[in-house]
Amino acid sequence: MSDESLRFRRFPRFPARLPVGGHVGRWRWAVAVLLVLPAVAAPFQLAPFRVFQLTMVLVYTVALLGLNLLVGHAGQISLGHGGFFALGSYTAAIMLDRWDVPYLLTLPAAMAVTFVLGFALGVPALRLRGLYLALVTMTIAIFLVPLLKRFSSLTGGSMGLTLSRPSPPAWTSLAEDQWLYLVVLAVTAALSLAVVWLLRSRVGRALHAVRDNEAAAEVMGVRLARYKTLTFAWSAMLAGAAGAMNTWVIAFVSPDSFTANLSIILLAGIVVGGLGSLAGPLLGGVFVLYVPTLSQGVNDAAPGVVFGLLIILVMYAAPTGLAGLAGRAGRVIEQVRRKK
Repeated sequence: MSDESLRFRRFPRFPARLPVGGHVGRWRWAVAVLLVLPAVAAPFQLAPFRVFQLTMVLVYTVALLGLNLLVGHAGQISLGHGGFFALGSYTAAIMLDRWDVPYLLTLPAAMAVTFVLGFALGVPALRLRGLYLALVTMTIAIFLVPLLKRFSSLTGGSMGLTLSRPSPPAWTSLAEDQWLYLVVLAVTAALSLAVVWLLRSRVGRALHAVRDNEAAAEVMGVRLARYKTLTFAWSAMLAGAAGAMNTWVIAFVSPDSFTANLSIILLAGIVVGGLGSLAGPLLGGVFVLYVPTLSQGVNDAAPGVVFGLLIILVMYAAPTGLAGLAGRAGRVIEQVRRKK
């Protein structure tokens, strides 16, 4: 066996859980449609704090959409997505605090800023992979906090920026938390559909080819440099969108909220949720929000311990993540139905 083939065998293939044809594909779409109704009804049935929690789950879902695109579908790795999340948050916060722009306009601005920076990071990342790429991307998260504190005239320094939460239009007759939830839900749905469309196109097939075997993809005519840099840019853009929505919901930004731990937590979330799956970002968002919240009441060190134990458990019982368990259950149901 050649050295080249051995080199590619070191990188495991991430399974792509994209919708497929036949009964299984229709079953997945039916489940997705059925989830829309309770998702829309949730803010009218739950207490404001629970609505806030669900809104944050959606925010993390968008961030994990980007990370899943990069790690699960393109086979790259990043430990700097917390930095792009922070840049999106601060872009929105500065626009709201300094220029008092409509909060919805901060979303495309944050996406544009993080897209450009993600593209710039993707260029040097072309020559790196694996651990080296992870270390380079992690420098973003490490150096971001000191930078945010240094430019205190713009970012508020260590004290951060305190903002006002967006008020719902009078014609909606909605409470503030209900309006924010529905806006974030609409943005999450739109971005999720955009990612699904992207992955089902020629671009998605090119990303999977790059992930599985770069040499073979290049022989087939896939332009590695183009797709790698664009994937970094798209992934960063989605993290920036999540950061902007985080500013709407929290109405406060501070450098200490965006330490390197955030990048590690996001990566853990998408691994537990399911790399390369459609449901992985949502399940990962639930994991990222609720595991620290529930375990923090036990002990200050409990979140880290629980994170580690859950990752080990999921990797042992379901190497493809929680979404893989759902997909496996769907295939079992389909097999039982066919036997009948």
